[in-house]
Amino acid sequence: MYRTALRNVLAHKGRLLMTMLAVLLGTAFVAGTMVFSDTFGNALRTQNSKSYTDIAVTVSDRDAARQAYDHTGEDSEGPALTEEIRKAVAALPGAAEARGVVSGFAGIADKKGALIGNGFSTTGTNYVPGADGTDPRYPLVDGRGPHGSGEIALDTNTAEKGGYKVGDTVRVAVNGPVMELKLTGTLTTNDPRVLAGGSLAAFDTATAQQLYLSPGRYAELDVKSKPGADDTALLAAVKQTAPQGDSIEAKTGRELAAEQDRMIQQGTKVLSTFLMVFAFISLFVGIFIIANTFTMLVAQRTKELALLRAIGASRRQITRSVLVEALLVGLLASAAGLLAGIGIGAGMQSLVSAMDDTMPQGSLVIKPLTIAVTLAVGVLVTVLSALLPAVRAARIAPVAAMSSVEQPATQKSLRVRNTIGLLFTLAGAGALAAGAGGKEYKLVGLGAGTLLIGVFVLTPLLARPLIALFAPLLRKVYGTPGKLAQENAIRNPRRTAATASALTIGVTLITALTVVGASVNKAVDAATANDLKADFTVAMQNGSKLSPEVASQIAKAPGVSAMSVMREIRVTTDKGDSDYEFLTGVDAATIGQLATVKVKDGSADALKQGKLMMSSGTAERLGFKVGDTMAVTYPDKTKGSLTVGAVLEANSALANIIAPDNVVGPHALPGSGPAKVLVKGANGADEKLKQALRDATGGNPLIAVKGEKDIKAENRQLITGMLNMMYGLLGMAVVIAVLGVVNTMAMSVFERRREIGMLRAIGLDRIGIRRMVRLESLLIALFGGAVGIGLGILVAWAGNRTMADSFKNMTTVVPPLQIVGFLVAAAVIGLLAALWPAHRAARMDILGAIKSE
Repeated sequence: MYRTALRNVLAHKGRLLMTMLAVLLGTAFVAGTMVFSDTFGNALRTQNSKSYTDIAVTVSDRDAARQAYDHTGEDSEGPALTEEIRKAVAALPGAAEARGVVSGFAGIADKKGALIGNGFSTTGTNYVPGADGTDPRYPLVDGRGPHGSGEIALDTNTAEKGGYKVGDTVRVAVNGPVMELKLTGTLTTNDPRVLAGGSLAAFDTATAQQLYLSPGRYAELDVKSKPGADDTALLAAVKQTAPQGDSIEAKTGRELAAEQDRMIQQGTKVLSTFLMVFAFISLFVGIFIIANTFTMLVAQRTKELALLRAIGASRRQITRSVLVEALLVGLLASAAGLLAGIGIGAGMQSLVSAMDDTMPQGSLVIKPLTIAVTLAVGVLVTVLSALLPAVRAARIAPVAAMSSVEQPATQKSLRVRNTIGLLFTLAGAGALAAGAGGKEYKLVGLGAGTLLIGVFVLTPLLARPLIALFAPLLRKVYGTPGKLAQENAIRNPRRTAATASALTIGVTLITALTVVGASVNKAVDAATANDLKADFTVAMQNGSKLSPEVASQIAKAPGVSAMSVMREIRVTTDKGDSDYEFLTGVDAATIGQLATVKVKDGSADALKQGKLMMSSGTAERLGFKVGDTMAVTYPDKTKGSLTVGAVLEANSALANIIAPDNVVGPHALPGSGPAKVLVKGANGADEKLKQALRDATGGNPLIAVKGEKDIKAENRQLITGMLNMMYGLLGMAVVIAVLGVVNTMAMSVFERRREIGMLRAIGLDRIGIRRMVRLESLLIALFGGAVGIGLGILVAWAGNRTMADSFKNMTTVVPPLQIVGFLVAAAVIGLLAALWPAHRAARMDILGAIKSE
């Protein structure tokens, strides 16, 4: 029987080709994902290890680091890493050097004033020259390091992007007006933030301390050990010397490198999981193709299987024979998929490098686990997909099989299948509705999966009535070929359903993503238009706080008719599920002109009365109602009590808890500026006002001035980018679905040779034969596409309901042009998939086809 199985694989190479391709593509996606994740992660870890090669111990001050990056104001009252501490650490036995580090955000403007890079990857730091005048951490490429407050050095990539060379004047800013500094040199770095596409601005130490902290203070001390010194002993000595406090932490370089490695591993694991989801979607689509192929092969070999049963083969042997065929197919396809996946992994690595030449590079990593998982997944999916056809093959009675080419499904088996499908469909629909009503996304996901399975099981029942809807049109337009195509498509509803289901999965997911994307876009656009009355918002691109002077500068800008700061502070409270809340100060007199303030309960003049306003969701979470008081401890350690004056409808332009700025402002840390400024112009949102605001903020490239159109465009760009990425990943599943249609049509043509020969003999020409096959494929694809679109819209509706709390007035938006486009795309897929089978059917020899069995 094993020799028979091997002979059958060799005898049906052509018919198994599409199945092997489906397994190959699915396993290639799995292998490619694992190879790329391992290679990219290894390159990041190698790069990370270089950052700590010369660091034995690091002492960090978390408060100082937060202050430097968030601009939270003056130094905290806790312990600090000062110049005296640095000198004391450097003098410890075993310490060769102690380097003081100060870093934060620093935006570099190109010669047109635009920010180089994005706001979150702009790094500013201090340049610490040694005895030779150079900083070993930042090797110079050209020029020299910066000296004094009027000089700066840049990394080579940033200088190149900005068109700067040594001696030029560079425009750089932190959170206030632009500084014009002389470029004294260009340098290189192994800082991961910079290598990942960011920018690096190096100041001398005094300038960096003035910009980010205060004179003589550091956020970190990096200690280099003497040759032969023990890092653990040095760490203990450093801990004794460094100030004691909750914000001060000392670790060895090895510990820091290990922590970074864990973070990198976690990040690559998330990336790998994300990609693997789409890989398994492709494999899931392949299951339908594999099962369909083996079902058709078994049907075409009923006489052969009957003969084996008649001469003594048992049912178990027949089942094993079919499963061995599947095992061989899976093993060969998985091996080919592994090789293709290695190529895909290498290609993805090259693509990332081509898109950004600053990304880390490394040799290709192919782990034994990747090989084992790829082969195991491919073989397992193929064998499991062929299990049901194998069991059916073993159940065919010898006499019945000898007398019939294909055994029709019994009424009992169809009733059982329809009953199971109906139960799954009802359970899935119920879970979907319950999840949507309760806003439980996990229940929605479970319901969607169950519903999909139920509909897949029911598709043979749905195929006949849905395809029959096209019968009048086909007969009227295409005559006999159209009628024959419709009858062929519903002749074997199980086969049609299995073929269409592969396409249905891809269309369902694409439709759901499209509807969700359109719904989110509309909700965000509506919230921006309805909630925000201000013509422009002014804020830092990296999310840090503006300079304290920015608000007064904006107030003086020509064309400004109203403005309000949004000053965010963190207050400690004993209410809610957290020990702190964020309180945002606004201008009580003007906020109503800048944002839509809809009061659900309380007074619209609450802010003018010195009281709080809370969103309804926050009030419910904290258990507050109008008139209640909230005891708070401010950042400056003073205590206070605030009264809730109003509960508001949710508003995307406002914070969850707002208060008058004259209440919040005095308790903000000195030097701490607003998170955002809302501005309304006397003449509306014109370009003149926008430029005036840019000028008022000193042309800082890190400060973004955005109007309603800018905010909408930014949101749409983000959502469109995410959708396009997912469409691309789902493309593999669609390709596999196309292979399934090609496979089904080709095998269907093969088993209908005599029928096609008879049609030719009684007068149907080659054009009619080609048209018949193409229309049959078209009907199957349209059926799969229509079911997928319906399911996708339903799943998107349920998903949208779970996001109702995140997006105000969330409704389900079905973009008609895109939905019609998906249906047209399904039709095109059906026509393209039928080209080769139709050509093969039309060129069939009439007499040879009639004589075939």
